[in-house]
Amino acid sequence: MIPPIPILEDYGLSPLNGFLPSELPLQVLPGCYYAKWENIIANLQGLLLSKRLRDMVDELPILSTAFLDSEVEWRRAYSILAFIAHSYIWGGDVPAERLPLPLSIPFLEISEHLEVPPVATYAAVCLWNFKPLFPNEHIDNLENLSTLTTFTGSLDESWFYLVSVAIEARGAPIIPLLLDATAAARIDDRITVVRCLRGFAERIDELTSLLQRMYENCDPHVFYHRIRPFLAGSKNMAEAGLPNGVIYEDGSGHEQYRQYSGGSNAQSALLQYFDIMLGIEHRPTGERRPSASPAEEGTAPPPRHNFIQDMRSYMPGPHRRFLEHVTNVANLRDYVEAHRFDRSLCVAYDACLGMLRHFRDKHVQMVSRYIIIKSRESRSSRRSISPRAAPQPLNLASAMSKVSPTGRSKELRGTGGTALIPFLKQARDETGEPAIDAWARRLLSNGPADGKTFARLGKVDEHADGELEIVGLAGTWSMDESEGGICHW
Repeated sequence: MIPPIPILEDYGLSPLNGFLPSELPLQVLPGCYYAKWENIIANLQGLLLSKRLRDMVDELPILSTAFLDSEVEWRRAYSILAFIAHSYIWGGDVPAERLPLPLSIPFLEISEHLEVPPVATYAAVCLWNFKPLFPNEHIDNLENLSTLTTFTGSLDESWFYLVSVAIEARGAPIIPLLLDATAAARIDDRITVVRCLRGFAERIDELTSLLQRMYENCDPHVFYHRIRPFLAGSKNMAEAGLPNGVIYEDGSGHEQYRQYSGGSNAQSALLQYFDIMLGIEHRPTGERRPSASPAEEGTAPPPRHNFIQDMRSYMPGPHRRFLEHVTNVANLRDYVEAHRFDRSLCVAYDACLGMLRHFRDKHVQMVSRYIIIKSRESRSSRRSISPRAAPQPLNLASAMSKVSPTGRSKELRGTGGTALIPFLKQARDETGEPAIDAWARRLLSNGPADGKTFARLGKVDEHADGELEIVGLAGTWSMDESEGGICHW
């Protein structure tokens, strides 16, 4: 029996807001019971600056979650406790490896209710952390958005979150559009499939334009040194001061360390939805594409264990189940593969891959500017810093500025804990792999050329693993394989 096309409302989604909540996030929890939580959030920057936040949290009473009546209240509680938890962990000179009972007990209960980990996920800082400035205007307009909570109180941090919120809102109409294309493919309605695919490609171009607006109000120095350290999780963070992870106290006396990834855009269900519907396969980082037999071509293999798959466990439960449902109904890649004779269909599908790859390419450029270059600047300044300079807090930014005993710079990791540049470049390059048309395969290919494939048209001297060779005095060169070049694009 063919699985039915999913109904958005069954998963808490809407054609207007997509994965953003249909009911706007609460700006404050009602009543007086949770006022102590809200008071900390209202004074978060001052408490971090004065280094009094941990004392305040330690003195909190253990509040019950029984008075959270609606889903919007549960989401608000989750978001503010996520900000408090990460402030507690990363808000001192050294990270705290234990979360006290007044914070950990309600945080664990709320996380279980919402089916998300007890950490500052993408949902906590983006999906459930915004408000419109003008309720009568749509939230896909950056000029109509404001954040509810930030760690730093800076415009840069608000803008960083709000660009993602606007992308989610602008991309929401794509969700039913691709479901319509899937339904049309089932009845061999090629005209509708082509129309939907063209609409997808056009909307992705708009998302890319929104992504590039990040540069307008988010300064790379502020992001790297002030914002990013607070977003780090507790997984693969030994060099940042959490070799074992974090203990969430529960009063049993037998707690064990937990390790979670921090907030990451890979936790956006919207981008994973695009990949699923277009049949794009993402492999574990560093694994090359296997050679496919003719019978296998056109069908995306079942997902395997990798970082992108792992990030689904950080999504709200209904979003995760929606992706599982659409995985069982996605048919567009197979349909286009079976209708290679239809030029307009193939061009429309390949255009979708091209626009999505272009989006990811712009994201790689952004990561280079905001993280790679800033990391190198930090190492350079560290070498020349005065011996009497004040010690820096131990966190993700300061850890990445150090040089290993071998003389090599440390491998940069994202807040999610994965090797940063290799992961992003591989995800970008895999986006173009399902291309149908021969010219599109050549244009979107980024792998090494051989006698059986088209010559590669990727960036000059960029290897499949992301490493860049020296290409001349004004060219691009690399310091190590995890970071791309100093002029990297």
